[in-house]
Amino acid sequence: MPFPQPPRDEFGEVTPYNEAQIQPTDGIIRRIPANWIVDDKGRRRLSSMAFKPSSDRYRGKSVDIESLIIEQGDDPTVYVTTPRWIGSIRYEAGNLHTAGFCIGWDPLPDNPCHGAVWGTFTNDQIRNVLPKMASWLVPINGVDIY
Repeated sequence: MPFPQPPRDEFGEVTPYNEAQIQPTDGIIRRIPANWIVDDKGRRRLSSMAFKPSSDRYRGKSVDIESLIIEQGDDPTVYVTTPRWIGSIRYEAGNLHTAGFCIGWDPLPDNPCHGAVWGTFTNDQIRNVLPKMASWLVPINGVDIY
């Protein structure tokens, strides 16, 4: 097992926490589907959906943990790309921590490298902070991050 078991609530869901083994320079990857691309004044960019949390109980943003992908012998650019996920952006964990977010391991049956980013996702963070922290891991041709 790559990390210790994450904390879970009475329903078995991972509760927000900071995984101590995630280092400041570790990559935190957000997969991007085609429907998160918008036309904006003559250019294409990612919609705010790329930076918003999910609507689940703890409002974590679904991500993949790059170090776990590499540890299991996979290429992160291939691992996160499927017909549904046509691109991906990458954050450095330390930047997310500095912005006040927690990052933890939230393994799924079909994705043992899955994690979550938890915190208070304000409109300013979604519009300005998170997009500027991101860089392309798997770029989408002709699309800007922000």
